[in-house]
Amino acid sequence: MKTKTETRNYRTEMNDKILNSGFRDFNKFFALDNKAYINGALNSKTKELMGLVASMVLRCNDCIFYHIDRSIAEGATRQELYESFNIALIVGGSIVIPHLRYAFEITDNILNEENNIEK
Repeated sequence: MKTKTETRNYRTEMNDKILNSGFRDFNKFFALDNKAYINGALNSKTKELMGLVASMVLRCNDCIFYHIDRSIAEGATRQELYESFNIALIVGGSIVIPHLRYAFEITDNILNEENNIEK
């Protein structure tokens, strides 16, 4: 499995290629996506947790990684992540279980990597 840094770097590199491709509709969608997660009536952490639930139900591991990473950056606790995982499991049913396993692994990896950096 890629590290948090490797995954972030890949995402940044590929997003740059997409956004600099000259096809303006990509830029419009990315801007709309970015705007959806800024503080508003709901704070960014809540929105990221909502994105995480949707990503788990839709079974997108890349999206799950991204929203766990962003949720933690926005201050989400392990318990808040677990409650979000549970909502995804309730909404999506047993087909979400493989992605629940992935979410647990990613959560541990990100939190462990952050704890090692802070020491």
